[in-house]
Amino acid sequence: MSIRQRIFRILGYSPKQQVSFQADQAVIRSLQELAAQKQRRSDEVAADLLSLGMAQHHIQGEHLKHWRLLSWREQQVAALVCLNYNNRQIGAYLSISPLTVKTHVRNILHKFEMHNRKQLRRALDGWDFHNWLKPLP
Repeated sequence: MSIRQRIFRILGYSPKQQVSFQADQAVIRSLQELAAQKQRRSDEVAADLLSLGMAQHHIQGEHLKHWRLLSWREQQVAALVCLNYNNRQIGAYLSISPLTVKTHVRNILHKFEMHNRKQLRRALDGWDFHNWLKPLP
């Protein structure tokens, strides 16, 4: 089964249905240029890009599900980890001990099924955590 067929199956289309997508001229031109660079057909490149986009969407959904499993304090700590704060800095910012921060980080990594802060930062790359830096009361 081709990638295109798998994508259509995921989207709920049967093989007998005609499926068409509309795109503006800039998107079509970019797709044609990319296909030419890769020496492939445009529809194959489009199917691959759609598949990749669907996979990334799924992964981001999983990360959001994991985020929602975190307590409020764990979310605060995770946000500061993603902003490259170390345990001492996070502890000072949240008025908790670095050991407590370490425990929160361990719990966060466990809930995200990850092994280190770098993986967490990579997983949540693109999320905007700057609103978490508001002054605390």
